[in-house]
Amino acid sequence: MKSLTLAGLGPEQFEVFSIQDFQPCMDALVSRVRPRLESLGAVLRDRLSVHLGETLHLHVARHARRTVNPPRDTWLALSPEARGYKAHPHFQLGLWGTHVFAQFALIYEAPSRPAVARRLLERLDAGVGGLASDLRWSGDHTQPGGVSQCDLAGVRQVVHRAVEVRKAELLCGRDLDRHDSRVVDGEALVEWTMDTWLETLPLWAIARSIDLDRPAR
Repeated sequence: MKSLTLAGLGPEQFEVFSIQDFQPCMDALVSRVRPRLESLGAVLRDRLSVHLGETLHLHVARHARRTVNPPRDTWLALSPEARGYKAHPHFQLGLWGTHVFAQFALIYEAPSRPAVARRLLERLDAGVGGLASDLRWSGDHTQPGGVSQCDLAGVRQVVHRAVEVRKAELLCGRDLDRHDSRVVDGEALVEWTMDTWLETLPLWAIARSIDLDRPAR
């Protein structure tokens, strides 16, 4: 019996973001993109949970707050919390119309973000656990791109902003052009994503320890 092949992300998924009208774009996200993210996310959840020795839960972005402007990116998140991911450190795999991104994320809803950023500032001179030089940092998940790990002054600025600015975020990962052969190959995309996430584990370890130390609400 022929084994099922894990589907990656192809033109049908990326072209969703060229749809200008809100409802048709949302409908296309639900029908074309979300099923791919759910299948990729299930594999990634199982593999990363085993690696971390901790149960992670899969969440796929719903964009529920949007009512007019269609989203220009979407993502899946793996979080230690079953009820949600936004208030906790998590891992993301997502796509814009031009590329895929995989990253560690601590977004502005996370109460532990300023404390994590302060801890990271203390460790920047030590290389934050020797992060890979090709990683990029960002302080805003609504904008593509970011600052290279090699740009230490730029990284410090991103992290410092996460201490001082309420809406600032901490994102660290890699991007992959939509035309890269690994994007359409589901297994290759999973391997690239896992490799990227594992490179950010020093950040996860810091953020997770601080998150767990916070008193339960």
